[in-house]
Amino acid sequence: MPDLTLSPAEAEALWLSLKVGVVGALLSLPPGLAAAWALSRQEFPGKFALDLIIHMPLVMPPVVTGYLLLLAFGNRGVIGSWLNDTLGFTLAFNWKGAALAAAIMGFPLLVRALRLSFDAVDTRLEQAARTLGASRLDTMMSVTLPLILPGLVTGLLLAFARGLGEFGATITFVANIPGETQTLPIALYSALQSPDGEIRALRLLILSILLAVGALAASEVLAARLRRRIQVHRAETPA
Repeated sequence: MPDLTLSPAEAEALWLSLKVGVVGALLSLPPGLAAAWALSRQEFPGKFALDLIIHMPLVMPPVVTGYLLLLAFGNRGVIGSWLNDTLGFTLAFNWKGAALAAAIMGFPLLVRALRLSFDAVDTRLEQAARTLGASRLDTMMSVTLPLILPGLVTGLLLAFARGLGEFGATITFVANIPGETQTLPIALYSALQSPDGEIRALRLLILSILLAVGALAASEVLAARLRRRIQVHRAETPA
């Protein structure tokens, strides 16, 4: 029976992956809400182009996305050099850059879940709130957001799971630095390159599968509970 106890380096990779996944998902939430709302509710020139750009990370090789991030946010990149010179803030080759890569790779999944939720909202409920004197912001906070909550939770967990499994964009943008950018997928890759890394790779493989299954299961369970709660609330609310 192989030893499945995580080494300190593997535990560090697990913690880093969780941190990168959580920060990446939360980082993508505000622009994800804005993009999903615009794609669902608005008609404007360039809407198709925006939709295309948002979903590009799903179809492009992740290495391409990572290289584009390096060009834009690297220490010599257009944005990265300004951040470094002006704010002393660096994204390349540290965990914050890994979180940015996770956010971008999970962004399309978040937007798709939120857009479907916005599409499913009965706009007459929002119109009724506006008729009763609620502002757009009040309507969004008190009517729209509670109704899209199942999709929001699903999108966040899917983005988190995508961030956990991100490899190509991450290693291209922030490299493989133990303790700083070596997430679970990169640690697994490193173990496979080692002549005696089979047991280490097996431990990381099992852990990665458990995390992915857990995130997907949590997404389904939480979304189902929220949908039932909304349905019960609708049934108890007088017409």
